Amino acid sequence: MGERTFLPRLIAWELTGRCNLKCIHCRASASMEQGDQELTTEEIKKTIDNIVTFASPIIILTGGEPLVRADVYEIASYATGKGLKVVLGTNGTLVTPEVARRLVEAGIKRVSISIDCAYSGEHDGFRGVPGAFDQAMRGIEACKVAGLPFQINTTVTSRNMGQLQEIADLAVRLGAVAHHIFLLVPTGRGKAIEDEEISPEEYEGVLRWMYGAQKGGIHMKATCAPHYVRVLSQRALEEGIDPTPGRSGLDASGSGCLGGTGFCFISRTGDVNPCGYLPVKAGNIREKPFREIWESAGLFLDLRDRRKLKGKCGLCEYKVACGGCRARAYAGTGDHLAEEPYCVYQPKAWTRRAAQISK
Repeated sequence: MGERTFLPRLIAWELTGRCNLKCIHCRASASMEQGDQELTTEEIKKTIDNIVTFASPIIILTGGEPLVRADVYEIASYATGKGLKVVLGTNGTLVTPEVARRLVEAGIKRVSISIDCAYSGEHDGFRGVPGAFDQAMRGIEACKVAGLPFQINTTVTSRNMGQLQEIADLAVRLGAVAHHIFLLVPTGRGKAIEDEEISPEEYEGVLRWMYGAQKGGIHMKATCAPHYVRVLSQRALEEGIDPTPGRSGLDASGSGCLGGTGFCFISRTGDVNPCGYLPVKAGNIREKPFREIWESAGLFLDLRDRRKLKGKCGLCEYKVACGGCRARAYAGTGDHLAEEPYCVYQPKAWTRRAAQISK
């Protein structure tokens, strides 16, 4: 990778494992009973102080449900005061007008609210609690009144894949500034619904649908789908559009796997992982400063060297831009450097090698 400098651009910070919902796909297997060993307010502030010595990432306060933590406003305000952009991921059910007002005062620049089905009954089934959809809608309205920008997050499974356009239309009607599509990685409670994970071919179809849908008036982004970079390039070329980011108007619609290269996840107990779906620890901020972990952890150094990718990912012409989903590779094989199991693309070098072997 040459002398490229890797700095954290985004840090997802799991403030708590507690949550008032029981979502069937939850990465954190969150419940209201969890809370042991969570980082203290002062430990979080100390790490923020360390982060700003070398980087200025966007901080995503997440959980569980971060709003069950009483000091969430103090944490957001502190990070904002250090010059960081702070956003918050929530299920929306606890966002009242007072909460929305306090979030704005604490410096929160945007909230993401999860809507996984276009209809209340199905969304409530996904989220495990009756009334979750209506409460999320009230939370969205509170954000709008407070002037707090919000985006919609949707996790794709077989049960809602047929509703994606309806959910996207709903996001537009609600006034969301963005719609982020998450492709399920079977971790946490998500392992229990592996049978609802869409096929690689359906996965490809979702990404190709996104290419058209993102031109419908709302910013769309694929998450846990790094090969959308490849799909974007292919579709743009098919239409005679320059796929170079910033030239076609389609930049920011997706990016390759950022785990350990521009993104990381800090758990509620201080573990630092490449992302929340890849449960391999690079270090713990209670044992080492964040900067030391980010700059020298062997796990992160491996992820920054695309030459170490295995299988067809290692031969792919898109490996630098894409990299494959390292979390999905790990979930499927136990090896975070293995090939992405949900990519249907056959790299040119891979095809040539297969042809030579068959002779």
